[in-house]
Amino acid sequence: MKSCLKYFVLLLYINFIEGSFRCDYKYSSKAQAWFKFVVIPANWFDAQLRCSQEDAVLASPTTPDILAEMRNVMNRSNPEYEIFTGIHATVSQGDYYTIEGSPLSTIAVPWAENEPDNMNNTESCITLNGNGELADRPCEVMRPYICYRAESSQVEVSECGTVDPEYHLDKRTNKCYKFHTEPRNFSRAFLACSAEGGHLAIINSDVEATVLRELFAQYPVDKLLGNFRKDLAFIGFYDWGEKWVYRTIHGEKLMKAGYNKFSPGEPTDIDDERCGGIFRSGLLIDLWCDRPAAFICEKNPGYPAVCRALL
Repeated sequence: MKSCLKYFVLLLYINFIEGSFRCDYKYSSKAQAWFKFVVIPANWFDAQLRCSQEDAVLASPTTPDILAEMRNVMNRSNPEYEIFTGIHATVSQGDYYTIEGSPLSTIAVPWAENEPDNMNNTESCITLNGNGELADRPCEVMRPYICYRAESSQVEVSECGTVDPEYHLDKRTNKCYKFHTEPRNFSRAFLACSAEGGHLAIINSDVEATVLRELFAQYPVDKLLGNFRKDLAFIGFYDWGEKWVYRTIHGEKLMKAGYNKFSPGEPTDIDDERCGGIFRSGLLIDLWCDRPAAFICEKNPGYPAVCRALL
């Protein structure tokens, strides 16, 4: 009985790690939050999507401590950077709110000289410079950004090494999988899986095809809402710009990767179908890259690592 109790306590300690998050984020004890500086520029929409997929948000200087940490992060890399914040008016021109819903009027951060100017009525996103000043800019311009996650006193870390409860480990492959019911095109699906610490699923064996087929069966048509095909989903292969020569997103030909079973009549390459998918049967199909579909992500249980906050 005592040994069972000890085992239960150990499991509880493993699954609920206080003050923890992804190791690619750094914890600030003063701001009581996690920060990640993304130096590769993106437009505002892609920046907020990537942060969201990482269980974070696009950072906004909503408090003096958060502002100080954002400036520290920027100045350690390049004081000349001007980064996107989560403050935007993408829903209604001129009505600025943070991603979390705080109005701009509650943020006590000064404007840069001659800002805001809403040049040509096209500037709906707010940036922050190394001096701690705001400016309005076009959302489509590419800029670095910071992802932010407020500290949680208790975080459930699954056996997949993530706080995302939708990833589940399959012991037949020792990999974790997530079925995304919200349709995206191939590029955005790739982005979502990558941001979650994984990648679009790659089938390496008949066993793994069975795993994905069984996963797909858990999402019948009535669970997939929207105007898109419910009998297929994106997975990780495409033609890399060379018709009929399909490779995984990691560059291997399908046969070498371990699974090359297309549905009868596939691939068809109708109207330039260049990206890969899977039917509910577990057989492969070529798809239009730009048409939204459900998709399946795959993740190594040990990546990204989870770190404890250094208080």
